[in-house]
Amino acid sequence: MAFEVLLDQVGSLGRFQILQLAFFFISIVLLYPRILLENFTAAIPDHRCWVHILDNDTVSNNDTGTLGQDALLRVSIPLDSNLRPEKCRRFVHPQWQLLYPNESFSNMSELDTEPCVDGWVYDRSFFFSTIVTEWDLVCESQLQKSVAQFLLMAGSLLGGLVYGYLADRFGRKIICRCCLLQLAISDTCAAFAPNFFIYCSLCFLAGFCIMSLLGNLYVLAVEWTNPQSRSMTLILLSSAYSVGQMVLGGLAFAIRDWRTLKLTLSIPVFVFFLSSRWMVESARWLIINHQLDEGLKELRRVAHINGKMVSGEILTTEFLSSTMQEELDRAQIKASVSFLFHAPKLRMRVLYLSFVSLMTIVPYYGLILNVEHLGRNVYLFQVLFGAVTLIGRFFALWTLNHMGRRLSQMLLMFLVGLSILVNTFLSQEMQMLRVALGTLGAGTLSAALTSFGVHSCELIPTIVRSTVGGISIVFSRIGAALSPLLMILMRYSPHLPWITYGVFPIVAGLIVLLLPETRNLPLPNTIEDVENDRKETRNVEQEDTYMKITQF
Repeated sequence: MAFEVLLDQVGSLGRFQILQLAFFFISIVLLYPRILLENFTAAIPDHRCWVHILDNDTVSNNDTGTLGQDALLRVSIPLDSNLRPEKCRRFVHPQWQLLYPNESFSNMSELDTEPCVDGWVYDRSFFFSTIVTEWDLVCESQLQKSVAQFLLMAGSLLGGLVYGYLADRFGRKIICRCCLLQLAISDTCAAFAPNFFIYCSLCFLAGFCIMSLLGNLYVLAVEWTNPQSRSMTLILLSSAYSVGQMVLGGLAFAIRDWRTLKLTLSIPVFVFFLSSRWMVESARWLIINHQLDEGLKELRRVAHINGKMVSGEILTTEFLSSTMQEELDRAQIKASVSFLFHAPKLRMRVLYLSFVSLMTIVPYYGLILNVEHLGRNVYLFQVLFGAVTLIGRFFALWTLNHMGRRLSQMLLMFLVGLSILVNTFLSQEMQMLRVALGTLGAGTLSAALTSFGVHSCELIPTIVRSTVGGISIVFSRIGAALSPLLMILMRYSPHLPWITYGVFPIVAGLIVLLLPETRNLPLPNTIEDVENDRKETRNVEQEDTYMKITQF
């Protein structure tokens, strides 16, 4: 692929790539927590019904004598099956006879209760304010809490398709800027939402752009990096997800009010939007779409930043055309989504990648539920999970460079599946071993997902890379929705959901073997590059191109 020759002329790993990577890394660190923010802003604290004799400030001490809070709670709130105060019901009238458990009363089994008609009292020692406490999304209204999460997921699903196609149609940079502006406005407005309906609508708008934005940052980084540095670049960007998780845990611990926390994360997005005007569009995409003058302009800009002044003077439209002539001829017909179904090899690649994406996301959410048993402190869990996945992502760098894309993914996914299956059948008393296996599974899964991200970018041609990325986002969101639904299987067997979580990554590892190896190979630019893909041919073409440029 001739673009790698042009990239070497302007600098394939210079000051520009370092600055671009730093900007993208910081952006992802503060953008990714938006996806996990509902863990804190929509957390459900302990709660009980509001009762007159306990929570009415106008009630004097003389009204209840010398009774303490525990005694008043006992006569006001019934106990559940675990002998804890009910969260959603209260006694119609105070049951004073309950203060004398040794006495016998004829109507003890038929005490009248009612729903929390006067509202709820929340434990604010852990979460000072959430959307749950703001709009009373508990008891009969608890399902409404999932509406915001569902709309965020639905928005990312639709946005992946729409913005993925638009990025291949109009360019990566302009879509990144549009997504940044949309996310900044919708998240900032959500922090001031007056009611739950408006909040949910803004969640949908935020979800519509967040996954497409993160995907396009990946694509831009890939298309400006040479094959030898590609895995390192993408893994560094993937590590930003883990750092973002740890940052979110610290911020949420320091800021317990949901509106302030959301506003704190949304304001920096405006800064990223203003800074994005200096982003460099993908010259690879510009050239393949016959915008040679614009592509030449961006190549010269990168050469200038990298200090390659001589190369910048050599670069001309004629030089560009002669170098990329073969690929430009192949890209004469404008690619569209329909081309994915008419190209057999590309169609199978997209199908395999979609299934692998779904089957790795399902156990990802399953493992989150499993690792949560490490402790009740959700803030500590968020930081711990980020640290474990960070280690896993750097382990993926070693496996990708030494074992290749296919073999590393297969082994990592097999390890994930086995750790979940073994953990499923361990006794609850073996808590330390269960924690160790859960931690191993979380770290290994992050490594597998990182390897998959690198491999999928290298398999898809430039002309439809963002479109296929959008399709992959759709399948990952389907997996995210399917994962909690699998817990319904617990009514048949408590092990059945976890067996499913363990089998999915093993099947995904087998599917990966059906995909070609891409380590140290140039990126495909056109659909014809994929359909005529032969390792030997691609390597020979690259060597011939180097000889031609040297003679020039």
